[in-house]
Amino acid sequence: MTEEGPELAALVHRLAECPPEFLEEPRIGASGRIAVSAVVFDLLIDLGGTGVADIPLPFVGHDPSDRNPLRVVLVACWLLADPWFRARRDLGARAHTFLASDLPALALAVDAERFVDDPERREELARQCLAKLGLRPRGETEAQALDRLAAVDSVERRRVIEATRAAEQRAREVREALAKKAAEEAAAKATRE
Repeated sequence: MTEEGPELAALVHRLAECPPEFLEEPRIGASGRIAVSAVVFDLLIDLGGTGVADIPLPFVGHDPSDRNPLRVVLVACWLLADPWFRARRDLGARAHTFLASDLPALALAVDAERFVDDPERREELARQCLAKLGLRPRGETEAQALDRLAAVDSVERRRVIEATRAAEQRAREVREALAKKAAEEAAAKATRE
């Protein structure tokens, strides 16, 4: 995130204006309307990609669990189609990595609609996108950008919640084991007396 990117407010506003077509059903098998791989391929060309047919495009749904990840990719494509990104003509490879590798974890934590309807999730997607492209919002230092990204990161929040639940479960098991041991010792002591 050493290089300054576009203004965050403009990207958040763009997400708020995402056309409903980008939230339509992705093609999964024989159902759905939007061929996500075609949208991604066209975007990558606009961002300076080579257009080589062997670019891996893992954006073809095969089972219903692919639905939300594919829809998140479509919303991210709308964001990346912003004129600021397209004018660069050198972001194709980084955008491909973001879309193919980074978005699936985010899609497990957040429904696609929330990246359009929820102001904090819009900010999260815009910040994630910028960070994965090696950019930071205009007017922010790298430290400020990283700090704010950490504050809105749904994937990290989900990881912390799951770790907390696991720790609570372990603590509960330890307490129960200690209580059981204390009861056994008390019973043994009563038997001796």
